[in-house]
Amino acid sequence: MRNQSVLISGASVAGPALAYWLDRYGFDVTVIERAPALRQGGQAIDFKGHTQFTVLERMGILDDVNERRTGTTDTIYVDDNGKQLAVMSGDFTGGDVEILRGDLAAIMYERTVDRCEYLFGDSISALTELSDGVYVEFEHGQARTFDLVFGADGIHSRVRKLTFGPETDLVKFLGYYYCVAGASPWNTETTGPHERVIAYGHSAPGKMAVSGGPKAQQFYVFASPQLDYSRDDTDAQKRIVERVFADTNWEVPRMLDEMADFDDFYLDSLSQVRLKGAYTKGRVALIGDSAWGNTLGGFGTGLAVVGAYVLAGELALADGDYAVAFARYNEIMKDHAKVADNSNAGKFLAPRTARGIKVRNWFLNSRLFTLMFKYIDKVTNDIDLQDYPTLVGAREEH
Repeated sequence: MRNQSVLISGASVAGPALAYWLDRYGFDVTVIERAPALRQGGQAIDFKGHTQFTVLERMGILDDVNERRTGTTDTIYVDDNGKQLAVMSGDFTGGDVEILRGDLAAIMYERTVDRCEYLFGDSISALTELSDGVYVEFEHGQARTFDLVFGADGIHSRVRKLTFGPETDLVKFLGYYYCVAGASPWNTETTGPHERVIAYGHSAPGKMAVSGGPKAQQFYVFASPQLDYSRDDTDAQKRIVERVFADTNWEVPRMLDEMADFDDFYLDSLSQVRLKGAYTKGRVALIGDSAWGNTLGGFGTGLAVVGAYVLAGELALADGDYAVAFARYNEIMKDHAKVADNSNAGKFLAPRTARGIKVRNWFLNSRLFTLMFKYIDKVTNDIDLQDYPTLVGAREEH
């Protein structure tokens, strides 16, 4: 096997999924993660369609995912007085199966930790491509050389910045921000995986606030010019949300009071990565949100797992010849990942005008919303998914 030593940056979803497949095909895998330990909890993520379930099944984790699924949450939109205006079905927002991000990461981590090297509490500071590998410098650890490097480190990817260029050139701000606050209230021991629960949402022009549901205790989306704030200053981020929603009615004043005491808090922009299908450069490849991310677009997790399956499979079929494998990976995923293109969830979740909110609510109550389900099912299954484990096994037998 050529190009056997690989470094994966990121241990959320795409990273451990890629680590699983590369280890299975005989690569020597190291995963680096800036967090001090595997992140627990997190917002709910989902899988949908035959293609994504096929990959989970071939990984051997489909039963584990089903056992730790959160169930289905319908969001009821209400007016200032709590009167129901529209319902957004959990079958749309939660796909076919929903699971907390931390639970999914733990499942895949458990499958790989005994065979892959995990480096927590560190990150990549510099990448230098050599004729026979990539020289990698770290924030804390000693520099090392790997045959290949993979960026699975999210929409603000350090690997992408170091290899492809600055984020301002490659990531488009979509005019909205979102916030998840408070740890998910979901408890699989007390709430069954097939139960249906209700969250309540309230909209004002350019704003949406949701209370309850498995994503977090509170969920906010709001329109805004691009903001300048420190991603490490949680108190400053809370003040931004408090300021934006200060004049919003319904239960929002109570929510803001509670939010002040939450330890779990995350604020980020709605943004879209624009790489035009070129997810690789030299010996470096991007996967998941670092490659085709579109915040709250609804396809990130499934695309990440499918992408990991394809990337590792093509490398194994090419016997580690990254030039051949990367070309095939780009060709396959540029078409499949286009489902994440040209959509802006902020416009749907938090329309900027009162008329826009009425149109959104009408759409949620209409047959057109049902037709959207059929479209989503089609685009998430539009890939000719090769049976890489069987193909690789057959090749090795010969």
